[in-house]
Formats: sequence, C-alpha cells, structure tokens
Amino acid sequence: MTDSTFSSDDLRTLNAAQLDALREVANIGAGHAATALSQMTEQQIMISVPELTIASLDAVPNQISAPEEPVAAVLMRMEGDLTGLTLLVFPQPIALRVASLMMRRPVTVMGPIEESAIKEAGNILSAAYLNALADFMKMTLLPSPPSLAIDMSDAIFTSTYVASSHGAPYVVCVESEFQLQEASERLRGFFLLLPDPPSLRAILKAIN
Repeated sequence: MTDSTFSSDDLRTLNAAQLDALREVANIGAGHAATALSQMTEQQIMISVPELTIASLDAVPNQISAPEEPVAAVLMRMEGDLTGLTLLVFPQPIALRVASLMMRRPVTVMGPIEESAIKEAGNILSAAYLNALADFMKMTLLPSPPSLAIDMSDAIFTSTYVASSHGAPYVVCVESEFQLQEASERLRGFFLLLPDPPSLRAILKAIN
C-alpha cells in the first residue's frame, strides 16, 4: 500500500503497534488536558488512561449518550500542516458540571455566559490534544476559534458529517475520564478527530 492509497478505511485495519502509537498520543493529550483543566478550575484533577476507539461516525452517538439526551459539542477546525475537524463532546450533565467548575458556582441551566465557559473549556482542552498530535507529527496545528452546539447527539453528528467530514466513514474517538480529587467525582468527555483526507494520509504514514 502506497501513501497515496491511504484512506479512512485503513483506520479499521491498524495493527497493534499502530494503535499503541495513537493511544500514546491520546494519553499525552489527555494528560495535558487534565493539567489545563486543573489550572482553569484551581482543583487537582487527575486523568484515567483514555480509551481510544476507531468508530464509524454513525456509531459515535451511541457511545456518548442515550439518543434522547442532549450533549454539548465544542467544534473547532484544525488548520496548519494538518486540516480537519475536532469535537470535544460532553453529555449534558457533565457539560453543566464543567461550566460550574469554570465559573466557580453551581450551574443548572445553560445560558449565554455558561455556554461561553464551555467554549473556553473546549478550546483549551482540544488544544491540549492537538498539541500532543502536533508534537508527534512534528507539524504545526492551528485550531480555529471554537463554536458550540447543544443538541441531541444524532443531530450534531449528522450536521458535522454533512458540513465537514467529506464523507469519511471512520473517526478517532478518545474517551477520557477526569477525576476531581476533592469531590471524588468523575467527569467523562469525548475528543473526536475527523481529519481531512490528505491529513489522514499524513497521520497514517506517520504511524506506519
């Protein structure tokens, strides 16, 4: 298989060593994200070993939440040497908790100020994952300003698929669990990477 023939289907056939390389990048990114979240909230936050899966975009909503449960998704375009889309997705109860941590007060509804806090958290956390990928690839990655979508997960991923993923059937999904030491609390979030076809080829070449 030559570099030019790499496609998103090849994500489904990565061998153990290649998957380990991606998991190590995800692990480093999650560690950076936990450090950033600790600094933002002034709380000690640890991270469990993230779970990395290669999934079809259609299957991702079922991994994140029940079909009738809304989610908050922070969307960013990945620009620079690699291009594509990233999403940081929280089930609604987790999104409210993240907003409360950011704002240092209880949050029960998602208003404009709370949405701004979620966007800021998503911006910083997604950048932590992208920085790990950039270091691994030895490339420059520039995230766009974040946008926020709050909707049923099916609706979010359908709109993302139509607008941004260029028909790519598979995505890299990193499930991370952040542990708040003071409250003995766990917050589950999902980082998704949807590279454009040329960038996917570059990533697959790097891990080969």
